[in-house]
Amino acid sequence: MANPMQFIQQVRTEVGKVVWPTRREVTLTTVMVLVLAALTATFFSLMDVGIRTALSAILAAF
Repeated sequence: MANPMQFIQQVRTEVGKVVWPTRREVTLTTVMVLVLAALTATFFSLMDVGIRTALSAILAAF
């Protein structure tokens, strides 16, 4: 078990190796996530309406 000072030095060394994303990369990734979430929500909403309409038509026939 390392002493606390060695641990802190090791943590600082490891954090220094991290490649942080640029502001542009974060912005583009955020926009992509929001667009894909909107597309997914739209798709499932349309599927829900389609299935509901089909089931209503089937049940109305009986």
